[in-house]
Amino acid sequence: MKLFSRLYDWTLRWSGHPKASWFLAGLGFAESSFFPVPPDVLLAPMVLARPERGWWLAALTTVASVIGGLFGYLIGLFLYQEVALPLIELYHAQARFDQVKTWFDDYGFWIVFLAGFSPIPYKLFTISAGVVSLAVVPFTLASLVGRGARFFLVAGLVIWGGERLATFLRRWVDLIGWILVAIIVVLFFFLRG
Repeated sequence: MKLFSRLYDWTLRWSGHPKASWFLAGLGFAESSFFPVPPDVLLAPMVLARPERGWWLAALTTVASVIGGLFGYLIGLFLYQEVALPLIELYHAQARFDQVKTWFDDYGFWIVFLAGFSPIPYKLFTISAGVVSLAVVPFTLASLVGRGARFFLVAGLVIWGGERLATFLRRWVDLIGWILVAIIVVLFFFLRG
């Protein structure tokens, strides 16, 4: 089934749209506070399509993601019952959320930095940081460094890979996509149970 190659082609075509940067920024913001799709899925094809703008796109994604993280922080700080708890329930993430709160007690700044860089859902950490009232300045700095490292790494790898990466992805995107779906399904059931 060629689902992922069609999505890949669509994303590459769309990445040249004049408003694509706005959509990337919106996705970076939303993913940090409430939306499940990471901005990397749009950042990488946009950099692939226009490598000369790669560093600017990484910076844009970083800034939007940090602002979105601050929004998640505010959700945790002021709207835990009304907004954060329903989001946690929607994603069946109560156990993970409780674990994240424990990590804040032990690691603070470092847990935000690692969450910003890793593929762990960052919104759990932004909302948790607000719930435990983590100091805003260290939270913002950790977010900036962690998210920046991640998005600049993605942009750098895509710029470095260039046409070789585009050819590789075009050939193997469907297999890679289905493998990732399988991993996500296995992780979902593993973490849920």
